[in-house]
Amino acid sequence: MNNLRYDIVIIGGGIAGLTAGLYASRAGMDTLLLEGVNLGGQAIVTDLIENFPGFPDGISGIELITRLREQAVKFGLKIESEKADKIIAEENKSKNVRAGDKDIECLGIILAVGAKPMRLGVEGEERLIGRGVSYCATCDGPMYKNKEVVVVGGGDTAVEEALFLDRMCKKIYLVHRKESLRAAKVLQDRMFKSQKIEFLASTVVSEIKGDTRVEEVVLKSLKNGKISSIKTEGIFIFVGTKPDTDFLKGAVDMDQTGYIITNDEMETSAKGIYACGDARKKLFRQLVTAAGEGATAAYACTHYVLSLKGYVYK
Repeated sequence: MNNLRYDIVIIGGGIAGLTAGLYASRAGMDTLLLEGVNLGGQAIVTDLIENFPGFPDGISGIELITRLREQAVKFGLKIESEKADKIIAEENKSKNVRAGDKDIECLGIILAVGAKPMRLGVEGEERLIGRGVSYCATCDGPMYKNKEVVVVGGGDTAVEEALFLDRMCKKIYLVHRKESLRAAKVLQDRMFKSQKIEFLASTVVSEIKGDTRVEEVVLKSLKNGKISSIKTEGIFIFVGTKPDTDFLKGAVDMDQTGYIITNDEMETSAKGIYACGDARKKLFRQLVTAAGEGATAAYACTHYVLSLKGYVYK
């Protein structure tokens, strides 16, 4: 087993993790970031980000992540494409992060593990993932040029992705279980102006059919129970996210849905372990809040590490 030692180990390579890496490295901490398999987090699959400060014309997720990654590496951040499997921590002592065949010792840990798309849980969904069932229109949308597709969800992400598909698809059916959308008004206004997007309110997906790939999506009206179907090769699902925190059970306190509980300084229930980004229990999940939390977590963790090294702050 390979044994390594750092001041701080950051788990997660999205906006929160990279911002934490930038601040910690710039503060002189010997810092390692473990990207895992979800490179760049959810931001990297977003076609156009319009609400991140400083980009009046918007910026693609991949460009934002690439710029931030380069900036953090410039200040000394080390990045490895390893997935953390386990953390072992004792109060006021060094901590260990297990990642594959590597045993990484450190003084502080920052959890920026993010979240994964939630499933609908209907028949056919799991079996047809990657064969017509998708959770990323930016990734898979071009395969459905001039075709009819279904989008499920009612929040910002669902509407944003429906608008992205509007550029290439012949028709988009936006299915939402509620009567009205949750998305920001500016997005709704844009969507309702589209001639291609049809909003199916108070409707749920009851089954996804197909032998080797998606062929049909079965719908159920919540108003009258009527069953209908749409012939399609693609369904894009945006019904929320689940924090990627299963490997942290027993290490830090989490709520019943798996979100990490912290104080205002991003510190978890375990001394010297901090959390930021979408996996943290909070009110608002946006790139700008992830960046702010990453900076706060890095600042607090840096001071913690320095205190272990004998530095005293008044």
